[in-house]
Amino acid sequence: MNPTVKEALQTTIDNWNAMSASRNDEQEAVADQFQSSFYLFIDVFREWVQALEPRPQSIDDLMNLEMVQDILDILPAPLHLNFETEAELIMDNVLRIDDDKYD
Repeated sequence: MNPTVKEALQTTIDNWNAMSASRNDEQEAVADQFQSSFYLFIDVFREWVQALEPRPQSIDDLMNLEMVQDILDILPAPLHLNFETEAELIMDNVLRIDDDKYD
């Protein structure tokens, strides 16, 4: 796996685990930290996808890449749909405005 993507993914997983284990008084801060790390991971993943030669031609081509399958194996199941949605946006060359990431 690409080392930069792997590092960003691991930070997201760490923050997911912290959020899952958080208590009521710290949940909002931990959730914000997780959300931020997830979108940083997506940004790093986007850069990796855009640098691919040849670039995948469809979402299916992208999702079938070995590294993407490795990501899905590591990513908690509740995050798969979010990741797939972001992957579709990447393939459609849609870049979210920061405010859109947090709605």
